[in-house]
Parts: sequence; C-alpha cells; structure tokens
Amino acid sequence: MERKQMNQMNQTVLMNRLNDIKIGVIGAGSWGTALANLLGSKGYPIDFWVYEEEIRRQIQEQRENRVFLPGVALSEQLMLTGDIRQAVSGKDIVLMVTPSHVTREVARLMAPHMPDTAIVVSASKGIENQTLMTMSRVLAQTLTQIPEAHIAVLSGPSFAREVAQRSPTVVTVASSDLSTAILIQHVFATPFFRVYTHMDVIGVELGGAVKNVIAIAAGMIDGLKLGLNTRAALITRGLAEIRRLGMKLGANPHTFAGLAGVGDLLLTCTGDLSRNHTVGKKIGEGKKLPEILSEMRMVAEGVKTAESVYHLAGNLSVEMPIVSAVYRILYQGLAPEKAVYELMTRDLKQELDEGDDE
Repeated sequence: MERKQMNQMNQTVLMNRLNDIKIGVIGAGSWGTALANLLGSKGYPIDFWVYEEEIRRQIQEQRENRVFLPGVALSEQLMLTGDIRQAVSGKDIVLMVTPSHVTREVARLMAPHMPDTAIVVSASKGIENQTLMTMSRVLAQTLTQIPEAHIAVLSGPSFAREVAQRSPTVVTVASSDLSTAILIQHVFATPFFRVYTHMDVIGVELGGAVKNVIAIAAGMIDGLKLGLNTRAALITRGLAEIRRLGMKLGANPHTFAGLAGVGDLLLTCTGDLSRNHTVGKKIGEGKKLPEILSEMRMVAEGVKTAESVYHLAGNLSVEMPIVSAVYRILYQGLAPEKAVYELMTRDLKQELDEGDDE
C-alpha cells in the first residue's frame, strides 16, 4: 500500500476516535502553556514537556505557570514531565511550541522516540538563523520518519493570555495534506477558539514569522511618538514586504490577506501584549537592545528573525526596506530616527508591485 493511502487511513482512524487521541506538548512558554491548557480543558490527557525544572515543579504543585502565564489556573489533565521520551512516545499528535532558535535541538532529542504515524504541529513563529528555514522545514529535516503530510503549522492573531482567558480567538492551521489540517482543526476547536484550514504552509509560516519583525518597527514608531499615520503606513508597507517575500518563495498571495497575514500583523503591531512591539517601543524610547533583553524572560522572536529575514531577502534579491532598517537598528547601531528618514526619502515609485493585480 502506498504511503499516501496509509496516511489517509491513519487520519480516518484518528477522526473516528477523536476523543481518544494521545497528545504531547513540547514547550511551556506562555503560548505552549495556553495551548496545552486549551487541549486539557477539552478532556485530552496531555504529556506536557517542560524544560525548566523550577517551572515544572511549580505547575505540578500550584497548577499555575507563574513565570510565563501567571494568574491562569491550569487543567489537571496536564501531566508534567522533563522526559522528552515520555512526552512524544506513542503520541498521535505532538505540538511543538519551543522558541525557534532551539526547535532543531529539541527535535533531535525527540527523533529517536517519535512514532512515524504521529502528526507534528508547529506553533512556533520564526526562521532559523543558520539555515534560513521555517520551522516546518526544520522539523521535516530533523524528524525524517515523519512524512510531509503529517506536518502542520498553527498561526493567526492569538495572544496567549487572551486564549487562556477564553477570549474569542480565530486562527488557521495549514498542512500540505488537507485531511491533516482538518483533523487538527477538530482537535483544537472550541466555542472560544475557532480554527480554519489552509494548505499554504509556507505562506502561513512566513506571515507568522515576519510580522514579528514588522511589529518591532511599529513599536519603534510608537516609542518615537511619531503618531498613528506613521504606524498605519508602516504596517501597510510591512505587509507588502511580507507578501513580496512570500510570493518569491511560492506562497499564495491571498494568504497574506487572511488570519496568518494581515490578522496576525495587526495584532502584533498594535497590541499591548506583544513582546516584539514592546522591544521596539523601548528602542524608540532610547534603550539599548542588550538592556531590553536582559529584562525579559520571555522570547521576542522578532529579534532573531530580523537577522534571518534580512539575509533571506538578500539571498533571494527581495526588496524589504523595513526589515533591512530593523536589522540595521538591532545589529548595526543605526539610529531609529535616521532609519525613518531613510525610508521616507527612498526613490519614489508606484504602490503596487509588478504582478500584484494578478
């Protein structure tokens, strides 16, 4: 029997026993904790891999992640473990919510224990610095026993705290195999967490990753107190840059008008809960990046992703002036005020890129 047929049969079996699916969640930051808790609240017993022993012990004793998601009572369905083998062995679904810069390392630890029938869902938003790969590509390269049809990505406008508080939230799940996306859609969906399906994996991932870089720029605009006109223009042209890169990599341009594109971009560029916006705002106010990062326990993905996207755009000859400006501010000492002047005095041109009307 061909592997594709076996995959489809496996998905059908899982749909038929939807309530009995075995799930492992890898990563206990704010987003990992919120998603693990969401699944636990649906009645799924979750093997929850928590790297930091202090946090693992705290959640076990107090049913609260006071470091990354304080004030949220966690489900009794979360079974805490520091053993990666226990977290992934025998699982139907493994949810990856690790910071992008450690995803490869953690996946290597998982690989010997992963069943080849498992579905791996990436909820991490970033691009690896060394390889310039998105997280789904890192997982495919590392978990070689997992077919591409069993890799999915979850993205969209979703602050962890608001999901944990059951604020109505809408996201999308993408996979090259529609049956995989539909299965994950049903596993995650609740009356307060609506999930759409998508098949443009690269487009959904790029939207989720690059918006963090644009959010740092938006924060700088707010830190400099340049006003709402400036921020609106920044967000709009930032979306154009994301779309331009996506099209170069074969993404569907319509993806960027959806939840993983403009939806996530707007949230991260304007929301007070955005770590990336916060970093940018502090830079705009005059603080230095090392000082800002030393005060943060949670990861602002856009800081590392700015470097990745800058080099990826250069390799592909894709014009991304806002991303370039953020990179130069973060890593080359460019003053934010000078970056704004340079962006505003670039050569004048038409708004739509060639091919935008297709």
